[in-house]
Amino acid sequence: MANVNTASPVASQRLMSLDALRGFDMFWIIGAEPLVDALRRLHDTPATRFLATQLEHVDWAGFHFEDLIFPLFVFMVGVALVYSLSRTIAQEGKLGAVKRILRRSVLLYVVGIIYSGGVTNAWPDIRVSGVLNRIAVAYCFAGLLFCFLKPRALIAVAAGILLGYWALLALTPIRDIQLDKARLAERAEQMGDAQAAALLRGAGNFSAVKDSPAWAAAERVFFATTNRVTGKFDKGYNVVDHFDFRHMPGRKYDVFFDPEGWLSMFPAVVTCLLGVFAGWLLTNTSVDDKRKVIYLLAAGAVAVAVGWLWNLQFPVIKKIWTSSYVLVAGGYSALLLGTFYLVVDVWKLQMWCQPFVWIGMNPITLYLTSNFLGGFRPLARRLAGGDVQAWFNNHVAQGAGDLLVAAVALSLVFWLANFLYRKKVFLRF
Repeated sequence: MANVNTASPVASQRLMSLDALRGFDMFWIIGAEPLVDALRRLHDTPATRFLATQLEHVDWAGFHFEDLIFPLFVFMVGVALVYSLSRTIAQEGKLGAVKRILRRSVLLYVVGIIYSGGVTNAWPDIRVSGVLNRIAVAYCFAGLLFCFLKPRALIAVAAGILLGYWALLALTPIRDIQLDKARLAERAEQMGDAQAAALLRGAGNFSAVKDSPAWAAAERVFFATTNRVTGKFDKGYNVVDHFDFRHMPGRKYDVFFDPEGWLSMFPAVVTCLLGVFAGWLLTNTSVDDKRKVIYLLAAGAVAVAVGWLWNLQFPVIKKIWTSSYVLVAGGYSALLLGTFYLVVDVWKLQMWCQPFVWIGMNPITLYLTSNFLGGFRPLARRLAGGDVQAWFNNHVAQGAGDLLVAAVALSLVFWLANFLYRKKVFLRF
């Protein structure tokens, strides 16, 4: 499935800052969040509450640090593909690059399905889209566009997708109904269909049940609604979610729609393209390093400002990957990349980030390992849970035992990352 690379971990042209930033991003995904939550329980202060809040997704519109983690990774995929595909094109030509893109995209998409449970359950209780699937699609289309379009054309494509996506969501009429169990049940009662109302108030994910009566009831209520509206961006009440409800197969994460749905794949490609633009800048030998940092920071600040300004009309919403969200997340990603590039590759202050580099060299491997283990915390509890955790909570401070378990879990992450790094085992999908 994966290629095991035994080459030197610091290859020519490889940016340590990019590996460090990728590891920093994964650090929050696979272990840091429980650590911050444990700190909040240990010392419940405004500062720790703020940090804990930032590590929670906003329910719908808005932006927390947690909402940056996924697009930051997609952005870095775009940066990295400039280096990898440029080398492939030079060695094997564009046809070789296309084969590489398609092979890696299909493999990662399949791995994404396995990550979400694979074929453990019978159809339709199989999720066909998720985080890894979105990364695969974004990489595929961004990579193909990179191979065949020049920078100006690629900028035009990115702008066209963002504007087109806005127009699609703002101007396309949808049925005047919100895809929510309570709202659908209420509408069913208004229609005089008490049986449908009772079904829609039931527990469980209707989309995962074959020939589900509740799903059929939702469809009856949905298609019975004939009034049309435009310019709606609420949860379950927008073009993207309605499209998922009607056309997306398999188990949907939010019952009637999915945060990694079909239509929102298009702006996710632009997130990857923003990384491509950053990668072009970093590989441009005619621009000195300090100017590269200035350009990254300036572009990031402008993108954030434009995104939040656009938010006034087109809200920043991660779950449907709005165009304003693309700019805000992409801008913050550029700011982080510029900062890491300045500190790590320009100033050469590199010792502090080495643990992040270990993680950043094997991000998907660690992500899958965490998934297959149910997270690193269950293993950490075997080492520091039970009476050990209780003793620290009771005799040191309330929450100290939870902090110990979270710290042990993070230590396991760093140990595994370091082990793979030292053995020069790097799994490339």
